[in-house]
Amino acid sequence: MSRILIAAAVALLAPGGASAQADPSLGRADSLVTAWVSAGRIPGAVLLVLRDGRPVLEKAYGHAQLLEYAEGEYGASQAGESRAGALRRLAQPVPMTLGTVFDLASVTKVMATTFGVMLLADRGDLDVHDPVWRYLPDFHGGGKDGITLRHLLTHRAGLEQWVPTFFHASEADAAYAYVRDLPLGWGVGEGRHYSDLGFMLLGRVVERVAGKPLDAFLQDELYGPLGLAHTGFRRPGAVAAGPVAATSHGNPYEHRMVHDSTFGYLIRGDPHSWDGWRRYTLVGEVNDGNAWHAWGGVAGHAGLFSTAGDLSRLLQLLLDRGEGGGRRYLRPETVDAFLAPVVEGQALGWQIPGYASPGSFTHTGFTGTWVLGVPSQHLAVVLLTNRQNLGGDERGLYRDVGLLQRAVARALTGWETAPAPTPRRRVSFRPSGFGRTGLAPGPST
Repeated sequence: MSRILIAAAVALLAPGGASAQADPSLGRADSLVTAWVSAGRIPGAVLLVLRDGRPVLEKAYGHAQLLEYAEGEYGASQAGESRAGALRRLAQPVPMTLGTVFDLASVTKVMATTFGVMLLADRGDLDVHDPVWRYLPDFHGGGKDGITLRHLLTHRAGLEQWVPTFFHASEADAAYAYVRDLPLGWGVGEGRHYSDLGFMLLGRVVERVAGKPLDAFLQDELYGPLGLAHTGFRRPGAVAAGPVAATSHGNPYEHRMVHDSTFGYLIRGDPHSWDGWRRYTLVGEVNDGNAWHAWGGVAGHAGLFSTAGDLSRLLQLLLDRGEGGGRRYLRPETVDAFLAPVVEGQALGWQIPGYASPGSFTHTGFTGTWVLGVPSQHLAVVLLTNRQNLGGDERGLYRDVGLLQRAVARALTGWETAPAPTPRRRVSFRPSGFGRTGLAPGPST
């Protein structure tokens, strides 16, 4: 009997233990993630839920790394899929922990670049309605003079969605010049076309206005003051501090984007003209090829690393309308302006989910990361997975963790059903050297 009582006490004292027992919604969310890991659909995950600013569920699942790159070369089969050579299971898989650091992929767009724009706008140092050329004076011509920061933040600038800048640049200045000179894929304001390039430009704007690199500005003005010890960009040569979740085995997905014309991306020129593909498992090194090869690990669209705990504090800062740790970082009206819907499904930087109550905001990352804020329920959710470490399926695609994300959101918010997803629009190729036809998801979304 004493052992039973002790076990019960431990369960109640464990992070989220008592709350999970008292709140069935937490139990449902926990069970969903457990089922995915147990079924081998993802190697591991970290789930953290805040209500009213307090953690009510914190749990690590599975492994931070199961597989590693063994041998072999990239290559596309007749079916089109690109493989990163043979993979093998680690003799001692790395366990997932609450402190595991993740490559956030496109969550960088909101937890780094959008925050940077917010901080500068809040101070009056920039205006999102201004044209980009006001901050990047050489950003002119080809219809670009009418592009505003607001267009970039809402993916309505008409920029191409993805191009392998690393085919043309190996450092940030050259990468910016290449992106700057690309012709537009659509007219300015002509629909929403999710674009990594737009956030590359926004990162450059933040640096120009702040007068320092993007990573230094955010560390000095946000991450450091908030006490976020595990959040930041990782330049080449940076030493990982603490456990890091492994991502992909090289970049087979991007390799296929370039080499397989049936995959949804087209290239003018020789796809074999560049062969700097990584042939090892990525751990603590940004997965996104553009961020790594062309931008030196620090880019506006990808490159940020963090933990679930740190991300939850950034979400809470927005839920508290700009105040955190007894300090005000942003005025409430600035937060409100950035989180207000601009077009369907899109605020300034942030995405508007169709599976949660009005006012909610979210973003996903290609590596398997996801954050959600629900102001009406004082709810912050962080779900980080390392889906890429299992490799791609028979089609070369990674597991669609969006299914898990939406299920967790519905479990926690009480929304039992979600609206039918909007059909993916087929996008016509624009001849800018590289382009997208809209058949496959991009590498950072």
